[in-house]
Amino acid sequence: MIVGAGLSGAVIGRRLAEQGMTVHIVEQRSHVAGNCYTQRDPETGVMVHVYGPHIFHTDDAEVWNYVNKFGNFRPYLNRVKITSGDAVYSLPVNLHTINQFYGKTMRPTEAKAFLEAQADTSITNPQTFEEQALRFVGPDLYEAFFKGYTQKQWGCSPQALPASILKRLPIRFNYDDNYFFHKFQGMPENGYTEIVERILDHENIHVELNTCFDRTDVNDVDHVFYSGPIDGWFGYDLGRLGYRTLDFERFTHNGDWQGCAVMNYGEAHVPFTRITEHKHFAPWEEHEGSVLYREYSRACGPGDIPYYPIRQVEERALLREYVDRAQAEAGVTFVGRLGTYRYLDMDVTIREALDCADKFLRNGGEMPAFSAPPL
Repeated sequence: MIVGAGLSGAVIGRRLAEQGMTVHIVEQRSHVAGNCYTQRDPETGVMVHVYGPHIFHTDDAEVWNYVNKFGNFRPYLNRVKITSGDAVYSLPVNLHTINQFYGKTMRPTEAKAFLEAQADTSITNPQTFEEQALRFVGPDLYEAFFKGYTQKQWGCSPQALPASILKRLPIRFNYDDNYFFHKFQGMPENGYTEIVERILDHENIHVELNTCFDRTDVNDVDHVFYSGPIDGWFGYDLGRLGYRTLDFERFTHNGDWQGCAVMNYGEAHVPFTRITEHKHFAPWEEHEGSVLYREYSRACGPGDIPYYPIRQVEERALLREYVDRAQAEAGVTFVGRLGTYRYLDMDVTIREALDCADKFLRNGGEMPAFSAPPL
């Protein structure tokens, strides 16, 4: 049995089904594909990323070839813009951003020296998000592009967030505004839902939608791959792990609203984090109308969709307790973003799912509690 028909469940299920195993997948939602679910907007005809934008990017050739077996991926580069101080800049921070912000025409070496002069060099070992930013970009760029957005996204001061969050965001001393740096980048021509449906299209796979998982139903199965929340497996009896969730405010426009797919808003007084215009995620299509979403981040409640694991000190302590209990469980493997309480890009999710299924097959059905270490 597999709990969840997102990428983790679909990929594991397909791998096992191809080896002759009977796979039963239960999914509480009315559709497959999890948070990468896409569908045509009936009003505009635009392909909408219902739970927020997903851009596929990876250096893993095997994963890239895998997803392309189930659908055609068109070239797509994610070029993000940000509005701050009544001006629009490109992200990630690059040479154009720096020169535009400071009204200069610096070359790469000049820009490096300039930012080093702005930085707080007294910070030798950054521990927090704010310290990391002040050390490497200085107060001006931090205030304009990072501080307000981060407060809105995470609902707390950047002083309370680990430096590792900012370390994932590059500073480029050239004019490359491609948000990602991976070798393979693209968007499925007909959306992600079609990809997942084709992965699940196998005679040995049975998918049951609108079905809540009940642990009492697993007595007649050999193994469970569980992609739901790890704390949910235990009925949240120790408390709930912390997540951020998103609210989406939909609006439409006749024409082109913002001229790009993603516009971030860096200032704290703007209540939303960004506006996404979904027809720009499929530039090979033409639509007169446009559908857009304002995104608002907030704390995740019991009835909300969990998006981003917080993983601060309190959550990591609680996670340790759940991990210890999970490792004592028999016949279940916790997989995916919710099962391992980690933020995972799609390519990493697929890689871990493939490796997990292969390990299960090699070991004759013996599996550890986790597809990848959550701590």
